[in-house]
Amino acid sequence: MEKIKNIRKKLRHQRSVRRRKLGLSTPTQIICVSFIIVIALGTLLLTLPISSRHGRLDVLNAMFTATSATCVTGLVVRDTWTQFTWFGQAVVLLLIQVGGLGLVTLTSFFALAMRRRMGFRDLRLLGESVSADGYDQAKNVLKIVVGLAAMFEGIGVLLLLFAFVPQFGPEGVWISVFTAISAFCNAGFDLFGRFGAYSSLAPYVNNYYVQAVIMFMIISGGLGFMVWVELCQWYQKRRLSLHAKVVLFMSLVLTAAGTVLLKLTEDITWMGAFFTSVSARTAGFSTFPLGSFSGAGLLTVIVLMVIGASPGSTGGGIKTTTCYVLFEGIRSSATNTSEKAFRYAVPADAFRKAAVITLLAIGIVLSGTYILVILEPGVPFLDALFEMSSAFGTAGLSTGISAGLCDAAKILTILIMFIGRLGPLTIASLWYFTKGERVSYPEGNIAIG
Repeated sequence: MEKIKNIRKKLRHQRSVRRRKLGLSTPTQIICVSFIIVIALGTLLLTLPISSRHGRLDVLNAMFTATSATCVTGLVVRDTWTQFTWFGQAVVLLLIQVGGLGLVTLTSFFALAMRRRMGFRDLRLLGESVSADGYDQAKNVLKIVVGLAAMFEGIGVLLLLFAFVPQFGPEGVWISVFTAISAFCNAGFDLFGRFGAYSSLAPYVNNYYVQAVIMFMIISGGLGFMVWVELCQWYQKRRLSLHAKVVLFMSLVLTAAGTVLLKLTEDITWMGAFFTSVSARTAGFSTFPLGSFSGAGLLTVIVLMVIGASPGSTGGGIKTTTCYVLFEGIRSSATNTSEKAFRYAVPADAFRKAAVITLLAIGIVLSGTYILVILEPGVPFLDALFEMSSAFGTAGLSTGISAGLCDAAKILTILIMFIGRLGPLTIASLWYFTKGERVSYPEGNIAIG
């Protein structure tokens, strides 16, 4: 027994040494590298002849597709059904599933399933991956996360079978599985290119049942796993945390506001406005051609895409809680009152973090738009801003310019999608190591405003 313990200790030491050699000493760095590895493998598989219906997909377009799927974005340069065989579609779906739950989450789940013991470092990494409140809760949360994902995806598949099997026959089973997972992971990939390339859900603009099921899946994946954990435990605790209350409140407000604004500015049905409002917050499905939207409508969708889903979810963006804390901080500063919400005091550093994330997001989107306009001078500014906002928010919506981008513009979009999926603050802190302040300085005065 002692010999086995020594062998395990030696193996853990060897893994630690390999990580240090690679420069991977923080959970965020390991998560970042894991996404890069998945994208690289996905790119390799999608370039194989077996993945495409005709010939082989070139490396850049395969990388774009793999990044979009892994980052659960939904922007495409090749229509998924037109370009890929069943094997290629399965690769895309696998990338969506891994990207939606996170590679670390899935590998940790299988490690637990195999009864492999997890050390503190593994639990810390897992806590970072599933947004657990304390690393000691990470293992329990992980099981709930995977269980919830399987449950919601199973429900979505079952509900969609009633719509797609009668229409497509046995192939409807595969279409139901693909659509349900893509919707829950807020990915926006679809297999409806048979009705016309890049058609998304336009063929189902009058099918409210399909739209309702997909909206249910989008919202389920976008609320965040921690919120669902609290909702599942409601019968025991009879209360919700400040986080859960803010997420539910902001999700309702943003959806309602987006629906009303889109209905006022666009010639679409109330259902169309509702669906677009829900999908704009990182899902990527559309029932109306966004290229025909007015400037006001596109600006509304841009705001929703940048805000995105909620922390610990399958979606991107700056997150609903960030938006709430930002507005609450502005309100408290304007009224000279303390920051509070739902009879809770908002943490002192929450506003500063929210402001930093928002400024980084705006900077990334504007910088990407600036570069895109230079690379593609024929693309209107609003379309370029929409594309970069969609890439950063991992929304996957487009006015129709994605497929025609030049190679440099595609590489730019890949980079923005990657940053958007991991989060700007995560990317900014990749090479930062906390060593403590060695020198203290006197506090100075600076005029603000």
